[in-house]
Amino acid sequence: MGAVMLQGTGSDVGKSVLVAALCRALANRGLSVRPFKPQNMSNNAAATADGGEIGRAQATQAMACRVPPSVDMNPVLLKPEGDRTSQIIVRGKVRGKLEAGRWREGRIGLLDEVLESYRTLRAQCDIVVIEGAGSPAEINLRAGDIANMGFARAAGVPVVLVGDIDRGGVIASLVGTKTVIDPEDAAMIGGFLVNKFRGDPALFADGMTAISERTGWAAFGLIPWLAPAFRLPSEDAVILERPAASEARRLIIACPITPRIANFDDLDPLRLEPGVEVVMVPPGTPLPDAAMIVLAGSKATTADLLFLREQGWDIDILAHHRKGRPVLGLCGGYQMLGRSVSDPDGVEGPPRDVPGLGLLDVTTILSGDKTVRQVTGEALGAPFAGYEIHLGETEGPDRARPLCHVEGRPEGAISADGLVAGSYVHGLLGLAEQRRAWLARIGAAGSGPDHHADIDAALDELAAAFEAHVDVDALIALAHTADQAIAAQHRMAEVSEKRSYI
Repeated sequence: MGAVMLQGTGSDVGKSVLVAALCRALANRGLSVRPFKPQNMSNNAAATADGGEIGRAQATQAMACRVPPSVDMNPVLLKPEGDRTSQIIVRGKVRGKLEAGRWREGRIGLLDEVLESYRTLRAQCDIVVIEGAGSPAEINLRAGDIANMGFARAAGVPVVLVGDIDRGGVIASLVGTKTVIDPEDAAMIGGFLVNKFRGDPALFADGMTAISERTGWAAFGLIPWLAPAFRLPSEDAVILERPAASEARRLIIACPITPRIANFDDLDPLRLEPGVEVVMVPPGTPLPDAAMIVLAGSKATTADLLFLREQGWDIDILAHHRKGRPVLGLCGGYQMLGRSVSDPDGVEGPPRDVPGLGLLDVTTILSGDKTVRQVTGEALGAPFAGYEIHLGETEGPDRARPLCHVEGRPEGAISADGLVAGSYVHGLLGLAEQRRAWLARIGAAGSGPDHHADIDAALDELAAAFEAHVDVDALIALAHTADQAIAAQHRMAEVSEKRSYI
């Protein structure tokens, strides 16, 4: 049947959510579907069954398709370690580090690997739904592009452009994109979607017509603000900029936002609990009087540990502990809770040994070998299902009191007073029974569902809304043109080969 690619007029226009919604809508129609994102940039990653890692959004989109995630769904993943440095993951494995100024030459050759992953998925299913990155209007990045039009043209995949009306200027952003991009790139765009609309759709009917008249693109739909999207796992750090809504008589669970915070979607399941408020604390703000503090993962543990001290959050955390209240560290947060984090080989930057918070009697030594695996087990007498993605090994006396038992082996640590715990398991709080065990420690009665079940329900709600407001049949017809383009390329190649023998 083919493939279709959703690109955006900018970042955070809702591409990831719309791809997930379309994937579930097509799956609900009985089609075999696969998600694909050629290049992603995120520190929120997920582990695949074969020991690779991909962007969190692609793992959610795989769930929307009702298939296991695979490394081919996100062949190039950039994980920022600093303002100008990223770890590059290619087809699930670490390929090295890349400076921002060297990205142009660094991506040379990656298009072939991206296309190989795409073709692998294309052979498995009826339709591939592809997500772009950023915007094709960033014409300064067009040369050597593998994320947007560079991929679309190489693969012969038609594009639907998504604009965000909530941020304003959607007509200008859609029409402006047509104006600034290369005409051959513009020819790949078969239509557009306007996302995040609030109010009466009739009020923007003339706007949809104006966009079509000025671009020549088909209007595939005006999509309302999709509230279920907030129940999907967090991937982009943009969500951390949004203040949490406060309600009276809720127990606060606080998490400081460090510059390289990673896999902060580990806290998402707590948002399902009616008696709990998750507060993501931005820099420059003291930690609130909380029932529990959670330290999330980090892509640069030593740098984030130093930043935590610069903010005075170490004082807040130690005061919290003195009040007899629990602290949980996950992955990089677990490492920070120990006596020290050593980076002798300069894995994260300059070699150094950084003192930890000292709340766990353990030390961590970072190394270049990355652990990536899906895991199941039990903690606090309750089951969990998650994954590990981390560098380094953590050892010390408190490891004799493991927090978790992962498939028969001890994992993590608990302090002698029982108040502080750490683990490398991401997704630890996803199952309702495990979450209830943690909430019982702060006097709350957990009543929320399993996180996986809630995500699945949210995907069905998103798919229903997508079907109601988008011409899905037209998108399927557009996707079919990808196969027609490939067939035409094959015919041209055959003709060329025959002529070479004349």
